[in-house]
Amino acid sequence: MSRPILVLNGPNLNLLGKREPHIYGHETLADVEADCRRTGETLGLAVDFRQSNAEHVLIDWIHEARETVDGLVINPAGLTHTSVSLMDALSACAFPILEVHISNIHRREEFRHFSYVSRVAAGVICGFGTQGYTLALQRMARLLESAAK
Repeated sequence: MSRPILVLNGPNLNLLGKREPHIYGHETLADVEADCRRTGETLGLAVDFRQSNAEHVLIDWIHEARETVDGLVINPAGLTHTSVSLMDALSACAFPILEVHISNIHRREEFRHFSYVSRVAAGVICGFGTQGYTLALQRMARLLESAAK
């Protein structure tokens, strides 16, 4: 039986592949979703993949996930550095949370170096392009396997 995992994507990630490809690459969000679903299937994870430009929608999805998933992978995008509300919603979750960033946020503008989400995440993957999502799913499978023992 597959373990349900929610993969959330924050603002502007719907423009992936079109917006600043020199930073974020040429893959689209649909490409990332397909990679996540393939990876999830091989790892025994049922991936629910979503994106919203609205902070309150992401928070509502996190609240719903508290009752329905075993883990959460999130690329909070620009909300990483600004959203206490997103951090608070995530802190109410009992399952593992992994934070993903396509670019290396520590090599970018100073304001991008801080993450509210990191305060509640079990781990952070950044700078590996869209492969960071599949790396996060691999780690999530390991975390869930360890917790089941």
